[in-house]
Amino acid sequence: MNRADLYLRADPVLAGLGLALVLIGLVAITSASIGYAEAQFNNPWHHAERHGSYIVAALALALVVYAVPTGFWYDSAWLWLLLCLALLALVLVPGIGRSVNGSQRWLPLGPLTLQPSELVKGASVLFLAGYLVRQQAAVRSTWQGFLRPMLVLGVIALLLLFEPDFGATVIVMGTAFGMLFLAGMKLLHFFIVIGLSLLGLAALIFSAPYRLQRLTAYTDPWADPYDTGFQLIQSLIAFGRGEWLGVGLGNSVQKLFYLPEAHTDFVFSIWAEETGFVGAALLIGLVLALILRIGAVGRAAARAGEDFAAYVCFGVALIFSGQAFINMGASSGLLPTKGLTLPFISYGGTALVTSCCLLAIVLRIEHDLRANAGGNR
Repeated sequence: MNRADLYLRADPVLAGLGLALVLIGLVAITSASIGYAEAQFNNPWHHAERHGSYIVAALALALVVYAVPTGFWYDSAWLWLLLCLALLALVLVPGIGRSVNGSQRWLPLGPLTLQPSELVKGASVLFLAGYLVRQQAAVRSTWQGFLRPMLVLGVIALLLLFEPDFGATVIVMGTAFGMLFLAGMKLLHFFIVIGLSLLGLAALIFSAPYRLQRLTAYTDPWADPYDTGFQLIQSLIAFGRGEWLGVGLGNSVQKLFYLPEAHTDFVFSIWAEETGFVGAALLIGLVLALILRIGAVGRAAARAGEDFAAYVCFGVALIFSGQAFINMGASSGLLPTKGLTLPFISYGGTALVTSCCLLAIVLRIEHDLRANAGGNR
């Protein structure tokens, strides 16, 4: 099969859902960032232009990833994880990593920046999927089978906490626990580990005053409306102003310096303000449809005996669903405020590239499953 046929035979539903979310993200970011970009860069289209370039780069890399056979990721997963570990360590080196708002998460690359904490999410899924295939019996029966990959992921979590990036830590570890559960880990082992993890999570929260403030502020943001509760109050005002049909694209008031990070962590709030309940429900529906479709591909891979492909799909679905739930939950006051991007929507080059490449791997898995099924008939 030539390259053109490979691309033409990609799953139109899966590709269409991903492309729809990318385009909505471009519209939402353009609208949410105009005022801030005008004030900071004297160019209202600054963030829109940059995000447009991120989309071009992400789609180009996704096309390359889609052309790579799934077996390549199985063979090289450990190499990608080592690379991400090196980048996570490098970002903590003084003078190399860039610090923004008290977090040192970025590596400057000329006019661009690289965020290793986004890349490590995908690398962790590939690594763990390969491990689960090779050590499935040990994972299902012994503590050693579970502890070996968790030691590696524990190092990743430690490096992420040093940045600090608490949100990425939750996603990486939560995805790992989900994949281990789906691989058949003993329920007794699973619940013991979950209990210990919750205790560790509580210790992390109480060890840092700002984390405890975030946890308590969302329950009653009006108790401190000008400090810890400020972002959530402004976000809730945006949801309230949206009502059923929204105030119209470009007409948000909350994006005019009332809601901080309007084009990144709280882009969903501005989208809800401008498109209303209908627009917010549409976006949630598209994200849910994408996750369900990825899960369906994973189940098809499991039925076909392609365990690595199945675990990769389940891991990708867990990452997208976890990030979407936390981002939307924090925006609407359901969860404490947490700096996690909304996949395919929020502003950020590394996050967008990672999401598109992960989706490209799932698209290739789906293509190969159909091709193999057709050849077996």
